[in-house]
Amino acid sequence: MAQLGKIYLAIQFILCSFIPCLAGQVTAGAPYQAERQKATELFNQGKRLEALPLLEELVRTNPNDDQMLVALAACLVEHAATLGDHSAGGRERLRARDLLDQAWKLGNHSTLAMNLSDLLKNLPENGTLTFSDNPQVETAMEAGESAFSRRDFDEAIKDYSGALELDPKNYTAALFIGNTYDKQNQFAKGGQWYERAIQLDPNLETAYRYYADMLAREGDMAKARTMLIQTAVAEPYNQIVWRELHAWATLNHTHIHEIFVAVPAPLEHGDYQKPTEISSVWQAYRSVTSSWQKGDEFRKHFPEEKQYRHSLPEEAEALTAAAKVAKRFANDLHTAALMTSDPSLSLLLKLYDAGMIEPYVLFSLGDQGIAKDYAAYRARNRHREEEYLEKFVVPSLGDQSPAAGAKSK
Repeated sequence: MAQLGKIYLAIQFILCSFIPCLAGQVTAGAPYQAERQKATELFNQGKRLEALPLLEELVRTNPNDDQMLVALAACLVEHAATLGDHSAGGRERLRARDLLDQAWKLGNHSTLAMNLSDLLKNLPENGTLTFSDNPQVETAMEAGESAFSRRDFDEAIKDYSGALELDPKNYTAALFIGNTYDKQNQFAKGGQWYERAIQLDPNLETAYRYYADMLAREGDMAKARTMLIQTAVAEPYNQIVWRELHAWATLNHTHIHEIFVAVPAPLEHGDYQKPTEISSVWQAYRSVTSSWQKGDEFRKHFPEEKQYRHSLPEEAEALTAAAKVAKRFANDLHTAALMTSDPSLSLLLKLYDAGMIEPYVLFSLGDQGIAKDYAAYRARNRHREEEYLEKFVVPSLGDQSPAAGAKSK
């Protein structure tokens, strides 16, 4: 139930976010182009239900118009919220998923298409979604969604508020009240409700992202940046989060920095082709990883786990060992240039000096093994994670990140 609710939240965010105008035209006759323009205008005004019949006709006329396929898919998902029949709503979402697959094959890799497709892939087999195990809360939320899709915002707020009265800890209800105020350009009230949702569950990314989207539309890009950083801390392994960060960066004519320390693969006969000082750094790294993978270190740290996995403590310890060796050489006038001229070693030293090796491991090396350590670390070190993203990953407006010069993702 929790996972289905999470999918629903994310889908609604994609539909409620600011979507850039559908651009580009296909070669077609004047009547088709006129109808296409009308549908596009309705879609970009948020009038998805009004655009739906036009898009249906356009796609029947030209099933290879990938932009109209994506727009139709988005409208079908919104229309599904208005249907009292859960099975019918599920079929609408499944059809939307198929349309997105078709658009992808035609070359449409837009942010809207990718985000919505990612979410719909996680649907249950029947395509249905639910809000709550409480039937009364479920009914109130469904009524609110139907009203919202019809743009009857006063009724939507009334229904969402009713759900919140029944369940005061309902994250979704608080979030959707905020979004409804947002849609009416009542930004102060929208922000208050987004903050309430964040307080209910600071480890869900959706409210931060709704809030960031609203702030960006208001022109407060600095605060939107703060919200997006918190979005990434909440759910760092959600690709939609990073697409949103890249969109913010594009709007502000900058880019998200790729932070990656390239650990060289061991050579067959050691690292002797490199300067011995650099070899010493990475030999220190490999000595630690070897003891974890072949010795008892993993069992000491994770006695409840029966099988070895890549972990935060292993990678952080190995990189710290390498950084300490690199630091010793960096403090020696004869070898300092070797350390500072090597991009990976220079970055490693910056991370070490800032005390940010653990956040780096979690955000840049978060494979399936390391990701298992994320929630526990975040519970103790949320501020440190935010500081890492502030200093190394998401550039301040008009400022240079310590990772300036790194490749963009």
